[in-house]
Amino acid sequence: MLSGWQVRNPKLRWPVEIPEALRGQTVLSVGRRAKYLLIEFPPGTLIIHLGMSGSLRVVGADDPHRKHDHVDLLLESGKVLRLNDPRRFGCVVYQPGEADAHRLLHSLGVEPLGNEFSGQTLKQAAKGRRVAVKNLLMDGRIVVGVGNIYASEALFLAGIRPAIAAGRISLRAYEDLAQAVREVLAYAVQRGGTTLRDFLNPDGQPGYFAQELYVYGRSGEPCRKCGTTIKSIVLGGRSTFYCPTCQKA
Repeated sequence: MLSGWQVRNPKLRWPVEIPEALRGQTVLSVGRRAKYLLIEFPPGTLIIHLGMSGSLRVVGADDPHRKHDHVDLLLESGKVLRLNDPRRFGCVVYQPGEADAHRLLHSLGVEPLGNEFSGQTLKQAAKGRRVAVKNLLMDGRIVVGVGNIYASEALFLAGIRPAIAAGRISLRAYEDLAQAVREVLAYAVQRGGTTLRDFLNPDGQPGYFAQELYVYGRSGEPCRKCGTTIKSIVLGGRSTFYCPTCQKA
């Protein structure tokens, strides 16, 4: 049960929203949609985003707060769910009723590890489009959670050059790409993820997936599969890495 809250800094990416209607309410479920954490109560849902380097910790109510500890959710158990967000790119906002109705969620694409994601999903979204396939893969209105690093790695595994027009790619190639996305994300989760240098997983340990990347951030280095020099280009304002030999499609 949520017995109360303390907001030390209400100015995150958007103003913190925790309505009085949630005081004394029981948590019905804790879930996720894309990169948003969803805490559901009978009246509605708190939507939390950790930004680029935020974290949530369960601590004792008497634990002294640290710098950048902006929001405390006080639990009936005496524990506190504490949001720390050094860059203040995260958020705590509220949606009454169904969470999917919130402006941050209603236009999101399918989950990449869910049953709705497939090569056909990507092929349909790419129909007649000249946008680079990497940019299509990173479009959250089509599929969520495939960031710059994972898109580059998945395209490498699928043998697809990142700059090729999305509409030119075959269904078979998109099926390979969808499978590659699943493999990359599943392995990254297993290895603890990869992100900014100050990222820590729930155990307080850094992610190790970055140490095993095939192409991302390796411009000028030899490909781990064929030895060809990895190249880099800029697509949609983001650095993009690929192997000219392994990625021919």
